Amino acid sequence: MSAERDLPRWCRDLVELYESDAASQFILYGNVDDRFLLSDGQPARLGSLTDFLRETLLGAFDIVIGYDVGNGIRIEKGSDLFAEWPYLKENPQLPRQPRGAIETLTHYFRYCANWARAGGPRRRIACMLRSTHLFAPSLQAGFNADTNALAVLMRDWSSDGLLTEYPLASFLATGTLSDLHPLLARNPRAATIEIPLPSADDYLKTLTVLTGAYPVALGRPQASLQAAAAQLAGASVSSVERLLRTLEHRNAGWTSADLAELKKRSVELDGEGLIEFLQPERTLEDVHGQEPLKKWLRQDIALWQQGDVDAVPKGYLLCGPVGTGKTFMLECLAGEAGVPVVRLKNFRDMWVGSTEGNLEKIFRLVHALGRCMVFVDEADQALGRRQAGSSDSGTSGRVYGMIAEEMGSSHNRGRIVWVLASSRPDLIEVDLKRPGRIDVKIPILPTSSAEEGFELLRALCSRRRVGVQPEALDALRAHIPARLTPGAAEVLAVKTYRLVRTENLSPLDALRRCLEDYRPAVSDSVMDFQIQLAIGEASDASFIPEAYRKHLSG
Repeated sequence: MSAERDLPRWCRDLVELYESDAASQFILYGNVDDRFLLSDGQPARLGSLTDFLRETLLGAFDIVIGYDVGNGIRIEKGSDLFAEWPYLKENPQLPRQPRGAIETLTHYFRYCANWARAGGPRRRIACMLRSTHLFAPSLQAGFNADTNALAVLMRDWSSDGLLTEYPLASFLATGTLSDLHPLLARNPRAATIEIPLPSADDYLKTLTVLTGAYPVALGRPQASLQAAAAQLAGASVSSVERLLRTLEHRNAGWTSADLAELKKRSVELDGEGLIEFLQPERTLEDVHGQEPLKKWLRQDIALWQQGDVDAVPKGYLLCGPVGTGKTFMLECLAGEAGVPVVRLKNFRDMWVGSTEGNLEKIFRLVHALGRCMVFVDEADQALGRRQAGSSDSGTSGRVYGMIAEEMGSSHNRGRIVWVLASSRPDLIEVDLKRPGRIDVKIPILPTSSAEEGFELLRALCSRRRVGVQPEALDALRAHIPARLTPGAAEVLAVKTYRLVRTENLSPLDALRRCLEDYRPAVSDSVMDFQIQLAIGEASDASFIPEAYRKHLSG
């Protein structure tokens, strides 16, 4: 195998394991379906993982064999040597179905190993199995004797004494480890190698080499390519290749807007609907009031941007009654930091093992983005429980364990910030919101006086070009709710705008009518309860407005 220094890190690890005889079977998972750079020369080429392994690592191998359920067995290299196998004289048609194909390959490997023991040639053989999870899946549907037999045969390639003495290397590619049969995924004699999405450094090399193939689309100075590479980190190469081909056909160069939209689309497609990619345009300037909190958050962001990550929180918990603007606060925080936001959607699945596989995909995408925030709304429902009931076959407990491990990883400090939002923080497992996972807990509360409520309404009406004068407070004071959430204020501002436009009322009269008709969406008892919970979670007393400090002793 080639051990060149410019190989990707995962590739160098694989080479070291093979050449040190530490492993001969490799479970490749993660970004296995992407495109890979095959040549540093011109014209540059991109190819599949199979192409990359064959041309970059396996040049010294005599025979390279591939198999997938669609194409069956294919001889990628050394077909004349493979044709010397006596078995082919009586069985010229190789089987396509998984059971027959794997048995045939096992038979061939044993034949070659026995022949070498008897004094025959020791030919280096590599076997690459694509989409292995399709014919050796995890045991979602229960016991399956045929699938188990296949898994045992493939596992024997790495453990059978006859085969381990022979120069045989096998590569089993799958999207996620949880999709693969446990006899293979947990084989102690095989090495699991994660293929990550391209980093900024990977992209800079790829874009530089591809400049010759796409001279118009990539006809930019090196500094521009560096900026593009940083912007594209986390997107798949296949999606970038489509964009370059399209732009070259149009005889047009890329723009920053092209790359931003491409990355958003690519991350969401690679996430298969499990995540939503956001690039917020708001900043903390858009947050009304809460000056002590904004000062604290800006200090965190300054440390993050300076690379002084020791004091940067691993996570934030935004808690407060419904409608208080927890999601809005997240968008402002991320916009101020200038980082993308990955919002977790419904990653749970009805099939056993699929939920864990979905989380693996999400984590892989998040790691590839570099600095980013991961937002979990309704965290009390989404994050699972340490002690799960029997109704979900233990899925909730496994989800809890995976997320807890990811949130607590010291490797992620300064790279990934988790932001949880919940109106019921008491239902989130204590271990998930402890320091070291969630370092800063912020109560997001409704207004505490008529003056605060009026200023909030004025600001929201102003955004809709409805001017409410400051002196109108006296006329409206009696109608302004003492505890007004941004969500409720937004509805009131929209209704005010509607009355101004449809009934030609003055802004003051329109707002007065809306306030007279206002009915809170949440009862006082529920609001009190959720306020008490949020204040009780606060990690710093300065985050709590003065009017709510009385709840601290409650």
